[in-house]
Amino acid sequence: MTVAPQGPAFSLQEIPFSHSGSWFNFSPVIAEKTYADDVHLVSHQNGLHPILRLVPIAGDRQRQHATITATPALLTWNHHRGAITLAYESVDTVRVTGTGMDLLITAANPSLTPFSGPYFFRDPVDGAHIYTVYETGRRYRITVLSGHLTDVTGGQALGTTERGVVCTGDGQTWEIAIEEYDTARAPYRAEHSFDEVHKGAQTAFSAFVDSVAPWRDEQTPAAELAAYVLWSATVRPAGFLNRPGVLMSKHWMNKIWSWDHCFNALALAGGRPDLAWDQFQTPFDHQDPTGALPDSVTHSEILHNFVKPPIHGWTLRQLRRHLHLTPADLRQAYQRLADWTRFWLTHRRAPGSPLAHYQHGNDSGWDNATCFDPEPVIETADLAAFLVLQMEELADIAAELGLHHEAATWQHGSEQMYTDLIEHLWTGRRFRARSALTGDTWTSTSLLDLMPIVLGARLDPAIGDALAEGIRAHLTPHGLATELPTSPHYTADGYWRGPIWAPSTVLIEDGLRRAGHTELADDISNRFRALCEKSGFAENFDAQSGAGLRDRAYTWTASAYLVLAAAHQRRSGHHLG
Repeated sequence: MTVAPQGPAFSLQEIPFSHSGSWFNFSPVIAEKTYADDVHLVSHQNGLHPILRLVPIAGDRQRQHATITATPALLTWNHHRGAITLAYESVDTVRVTGTGMDLLITAANPSLTPFSGPYFFRDPVDGAHIYTVYETGRRYRITVLSGHLTDVTGGQALGTTERGVVCTGDGQTWEIAIEEYDTARAPYRAEHSFDEVHKGAQTAFSAFVDSVAPWRDEQTPAAELAAYVLWSATVRPAGFLNRPGVLMSKHWMNKIWSWDHCFNALALAGGRPDLAWDQFQTPFDHQDPTGALPDSVTHSEILHNFVKPPIHGWTLRQLRRHLHLTPADLRQAYQRLADWTRFWLTHRRAPGSPLAHYQHGNDSGWDNATCFDPEPVIETADLAAFLVLQMEELADIAAELGLHHEAATWQHGSEQMYTDLIEHLWTGRRFRARSALTGDTWTSTSLLDLMPIVLGARLDPAIGDALAEGIRAHLTPHGLATELPTSPHYTADGYWRGPIWAPSTVLIEDGLRRAGHTELADDISNRFRALCEKSGFAENFDAQSGAGLRDRAYTWTASAYLVLAAAHQRRSGHHLG
């Protein structure tokens, strides 16, 4: 008996269909902002590469315009003629079965050159059909379990041609397995029925969502889908990732940036502490000799051309409330965090200046925020505030480890950084930026200038009140616009010059709450959660309309929803599991 689909339904235009641990997914998104007419198997090894195109057809090879539906464990093409269903058996193998429709599977790239494209052949060992693809350096094997393959084209061909097969049952049910692997493996043998495979995938996802969102109820209607976005974007260790990683997306934002990972770690901490700790540690695995973290890490690429803001002390303080770290874990985390902090204090302070600087907006994570318009090499208040918190956390950990001299040094550094922040960048009404080269100063209408609210109760109450008033001016019906909505620089789809973003929302909501502005914090949380429930988990959102923008399956947005929803449920006294 077929297992009924469970969990939230979603559009493949918005969220790819995948499975925790897999490096490939099924989606019509085949490049940045590029949507194909058909669903593709898309691999994220060595980049983003569409590998196979899957097209439901009738017996005369006419495309059938099927309705595609997706739930966490089942992808379905429905048509009045019949249906095709797909489920993950494991992280590198899917099963596909159909009745009433055939399935054309062809190489997404028709061109084979000496250095690119797919080569296609039939394996004489077991009769399976195999694509070996330059772009990923992997093989993709199709094995028939029932029915048969017809219209096999392009076998052993060179140059440009269609390379594909048609899966058919001649009116009966057909079934195949598709695998992604390296060089060789034993012939595929089915050990479970399709229904058992589907049930296994459903069980795996259900266990995940029950662990990370046990508190979910009718007040948090997007929790399951948020959990799916995280679960499906997780990949197993491979390439430069030597621990399980949550990519920012299995669309084109398929990397781990060195501040995005913090929000994913926070969302996972309560229910999947080991996976949360892996997320926090991933960029630190690639820390350079100066202590700097890479800008981003993914399967086959580590970038050091920029860095990201040091929110890791703020993150670690929250993680330590949920994770039971061993002494060895804590010592390693302390050393890595200390080296990261010294990078800023040593390599990012101009001679004679007590404050660290960014070299570009990209270093801040707010790539094109308006505070960088006059000049990008600047000292900013958010950076100083993050370092205040980071040194304070280092002081606490050093004391816990019995390193009392180091604890005193970090505590003094934190207090001095706060003093210098106020002395050099506070105007009496708001914070300003200062050129690290000339000393010139200016203010902007970017929300980034208000980020020192993350200091919470450490702020002078008058400064906290002024920041809260400025933050309130950025509120739209949907949340915090990153540029003042009345600013001439405000742009609806302007990246950090207007749209609502998850990280700024979470950081500011937390800071306001710790500064005693709980009513405003509640309002921001309520608006952002409602935004996600309406518009999904986009990279960012139009602040006025609430429409999702850019990559539409972004994990830090899903994580922000889970973090804010869990906290709301705790405050409301709802069941937490």
